[in-house]
Amino acid sequence: MKLIVDDLNDEKRLDLYLAEYFANLSRSRLQAEIKNGNVLVNSKTVKSSYLIKSGDSIDININDNNEIIIKPENILLDIVYEDTNMLVVNKPSGMLTHPTNLEQSGTLVNALLYKYGNDLSDLNGEFRRGILHRLDRNTSGLLMVVKNNDAHEFLVEKMKNREITKKYYAIVKGVIDEDEFTINEPIGRNIKYPQKMCVTPDGKESISEIKVLKRFSDATFIEVHLVTGRTHQIRVHLSYIGHPVYNDTLYGFGKMKIKTEEQVLQSYYLSFPKPFTNEMITVEIEKDDKIKKILAYYLNLVSKKS
Repeated sequence: MKLIVDDLNDEKRLDLYLAEYFANLSRSRLQAEIKNGNVLVNSKTVKSSYLIKSGDSIDININDNNEIIIKPENILLDIVYEDTNMLVVNKPSGMLTHPTNLEQSGTLVNALLYKYGNDLSDLNGEFRRGILHRLDRNTSGLLMVVKNNDAHEFLVEKMKNREITKKYYAIVKGVIDEDEFTINEPIGRNIKYPQKMCVTPDGKESISEIKVLKRFSDATFIEVHLVTGRTHQIRVHLSYIGHPVYNDTLYGFGKMKIKTEEQVLQSYYLSFPKPFTNEMITVEIEKDDKIKKILAYYLNLVSKKS
């Protein structure tokens, strides 16, 4: 079994990373397997505490008779682009991108396995078959899926070279004064709260370009261009400048008048090179229900005042 580490797992301990794929094995068993040389990182033996890095190649030779099998499920997919090597899916809010130790059903990967079977890249392992990048459970919108390993490697290289453009809609707390600006602050894992990320001097370069689309009395509708793609980047950056994403309770959003299913954040625009060609593909979708709901509320307030 071979895995290629993505940005989402950058700086994670090797034994904790493996625990995602071998949920039935204890951490001590995994540590023993690593110590015995049954796990190699970039063809070398390492310690269990090794912090894996984006792009690391991990070769695994572990016998697990109780390995969790991810089952295909007949879940409707909203496919907005497809060719012989890849597709772009509009993921709904509330859906996990891929299974975890605690949840192995109802995810995008379960749906992809039903429609495409084994015709999906496996460079990120069985739990993440076909997944090139991830959206958080409650972030909706466009997500690229790859059908084979060659296309996966092609697009990973394009992402590293910043040849793929990702834009998001977000509604944030408070009024942002500047029309356009850039947040360039390094992001790393929060030591006190491992499920969170944070701005930290020893983090990885993280750049978000912000453009204000509409201001309201106590909220702002913005577009975010992700120059880099760190875990929770938009949510961390906006919280850091004092404008957390609407209803994002993980990153400090307090109570507001309108309830939604967590953060009001949508990946609405993608531009990328079609695998193995020079053709650029651009995909754009309309605002999702959460965005529309909150915009309608504020626009209604504006019309009443006028």
